[in-house]
Amino acid sequence: MPLALPIPASLLASLAFVLALTTATPLSAQGIPGVSQGPRLGEMEIKAFQKIPKTKVAVQLTSDTHLSRELRRQVMVRLSQRGNEVGFSGGNVMRMDVTFFDLSGGGGRGQGMIGGQPDYAPPGSNPRMELPSNPIGRRDGLAPAPAGPTLRITLTLYTVDGGKVLWTATGSCTTQAEKAERAGVAIINRIFDNADRSMTGDAGCPF
Repeated sequence: MPLALPIPASLLASLAFVLALTTATPLSAQGIPGVSQGPRLGEMEIKAFQKIPKTKVAVQLTSDTHLSRELRRQVMVRLSQRGNEVGFSGGNVMRMDVTFFDLSGGGGRGQGMIGGQPDYAPPGSNPRMELPSNPIGRRDGLAPAPAGPTLRITLTLYTVDGGKVLWTATGSCTTQAEKAERAGVAIINRIFDNADRSMTGDAGCPF
């Protein structure tokens, strides 16, 4: 009868690690069923799980900036044109996320930095908490590919009772800071021109 040779503990640990890699797929590789990675830059995407109900909609911002407030006004106009009562509370909630960022490393005030007021903020805007002003970019010494300033808008409509998501839309444009509001209005109009059906298409970015 052959003798069973002892297996070193280090080899057992290595085998267990390899087994774990082969049996467990990272979440990022699996993806999340039913959740898109989002449209490409310059496109917009609508996911209408159902049409926007003809009920009151409270449009709530995830960040309070001058730009986001101006663009919320346009969303409220388009909702009212659909026959919805709009406001800041009550009814279903439409969460609105507006982000503008510049990763091109330009020399303008606040570009490529974390903290401080954005370029589009006029005098008297609500103050923003200062964060460490670390440059956003690669640290391996290689120059990153130029990327233009980008505006992205995401809208999510859900019910207050239960939090069921009824409708989502997102769109983005490459635009300079002084033209960000114009680009945002164009994205919003393109979304609400086709709001009742799921689709992906051009975001209507102005030149």
